[in-house]
Amino acid sequence: MEFTPLLPEQRRQFDQEGYLVVRNALSPEQVERLIAAGDRLMDSDLTESRQTNSASYDSFRNAIALDDTFLELLMQPTTVPLVAQLFGPHIHLCTSHLIYKRPNAPGTPPTFRQPKWHRDVAHTPHDLGHAHLPRMEMKIAYYLTDTTQPNSAVTMFAPRSNHLKEEIHIPEGAVDPAGAIEPQLRPGDAVFFENRTYHAGAANLTDRTTKAIMMGYAFNWMRPMDYLVQSEELLEKVDDLGKQLLGGLKGPEGRFVPGGVVWPLKEWCAKHGVVYQPPV
Repeated sequence: MEFTPLLPEQRRQFDQEGYLVVRNALSPEQVERLIAAGDRLMDSDLTESRQTNSASYDSFRNAIALDDTFLELLMQPTTVPLVAQLFGPHIHLCTSHLIYKRPNAPGTPPTFRQPKWHRDVAHTPHDLGHAHLPRMEMKIAYYLTDTTQPNSAVTMFAPRSNHLKEEIHIPEGAVDPAGAIEPQLRPGDAVFFENRTYHAGAANLTDRTTKAIMMGYAFNWMRPMDYLVQSEELLEKVDDLGKQLLGGLKGPEGRFVPGGVVWPLKEWCAKHGVVYQPPV
């Protein structure tokens, strides 16, 4: 994996605001390949790992196991090195979620949200309490279609909500918290956000489908959301760094290794001078 440095202003943005936009994370050629792969899945009758919430929302979980095109994103050099610099070397992939949001039904108000405002990682706000949530997962949402027009089904964010110690406040009569933003993203742009950052899905009042894929990375002690164990066939397609990210590394036969395995991403970080510091 090639090295892309995390700029100081990018670290400040992510740490303070809870999200970070990276322009042109994907080349036009990558976008075309990913759209073609996504369209193939959506047009198929495949039900494995499919999550459909409504007539306008269709998605596939663990997309990297369904089409090798998505596997290209596992170690995307424009983005994943930034994850290692923000989260350190002891991480793995927890989700690869292909999402298509078709136009909402006529008459849908611009205040429609799918999903509604929430924090990520299953039931952790309930299990741990909002005051005790750690930063433990981040997602990279790659947008494959244009969302520069308002109400394009982009993921909305509540800046600085990653620092909240209680449930977010939405004023009476409103559907969004104060200061909520609707990023304007072009095909190939990506947005990073962490698990504590409140986010929601904007309505799609355009005449086109919004297409995106979200790649989530978390500390290795967390259980992945999309899979328990990846197939040996998939693991054979990646190097040791990829195997770490897919949870497929194994320690030396018959010998104990602290942490269970050797961490190639730790060696990669050392090679590039990355010294991880937990967030303050």
